[in-house]
Amino acid sequence: MLILFGLQPYMSVMAYSMSSRLFLYRRWFSRINRGIPTSDRGQRSLCPCQGERSLSGQTNSPWWNATKGLFSWGGGAAAEQQTLKGIAKNMLEQKYKRVVVMAGAGISTPSGIPDFRSPGNGLYDNLQQYNLPYAEAIFEIAFFHHNPKPFFTLAKELYPGNFQPNLTHYFVRLLHKKDLLLRMYTQNIDGLERLAGIPPEMLVEAHGTFATATCTVCRSKYKGEDLRPDLMSGVIPKCLTYLLLIMGTSLEVEPFASLAGAVHSSVPRLLINRDLVGPFALRNNRPCDVVLLGDVVSGIQTLVNALGWTQELDALMAAAADKTITKTNEE
Repeated sequence: MLILFGLQPYMSVMAYSMSSRLFLYRRWFSRINRGIPTSDRGQRSLCPCQGERSLSGQTNSPWWNATKGLFSWGGGAAAEQQTLKGIAKNMLEQKYKRVVVMAGAGISTPSGIPDFRSPGNGLYDNLQQYNLPYAEAIFEIAFFHHNPKPFFTLAKELYPGNFQPNLTHYFVRLLHKKDLLLRMYTQNIDGLERLAGIPPEMLVEAHGTFATATCTVCRSKYKGEDLRPDLMSGVIPKCLTYLLLIMGTSLEVEPFASLAGAVHSSVPRLLINRDLVGPFALRNNRPCDVVLLGDVVSGIQTLVNALGWTQELDALMAAAADKTITKTNEE
């Protein structure tokens, strides 16, 4: 059984092209097929109305077998018009043993979260304060790289904990409790489904979630809760997981030389070298680039001093020297 509620009657163009969306939806609904018992496939009608044809085994495509009962454009014998009372009766009699839920912003508006497109009070109508070129830009990765502040400002307002689930969310949890929920596909990023107690494995959060975060450069994963202090204090969370240290090279031999320019523009690069080389010699420096020209050993010593690692490095070198002297004496 497929339930759709709270959906906006528009196709979002923020995240995916039409073709990529179709590909994603096919992948998602292929998961439905894995949730239907093998003995039920091709035998049980997903909508047991009078005259409705049951699923047949005319094709070996798992995706088609799983979804052609969900998406139908008519055909076959005429069926009696289904009613809400009939839906409830079939659920109680377990004629609908697998319920798939699709939900949009409309299920969260009763919790006080504005939807995106309602005139006057929708989120898109209230984004002028962020000086966006157009409303949808706040969710586009290219604009995010250019100016991430608007997204994190909005994220602070929508962050889980500011709002509570409503009856609709708990109804879906009840479906799960009664072992009827096969999967819930949600467009919402507010996390109210999880807060209502719907297990994450039962959710496909199609537009993302605050539960996890990923660095756009190095792809490191974080728990959403780890970023909460920065988010609430207005600080843009940053991962500087990587630093590229280049030293003692002419950067003339390929493919090694190209590595210096292959890292993302947000990754800091430190050149400790006698001369400017590679991209540094072309004067196309990035804001995160640092250059220290001169003797390499002196340059590294300067860095060690700045780090406060002088004693540790001296001890490491002294231990290595003692080991070398001992080995020489033994020989």
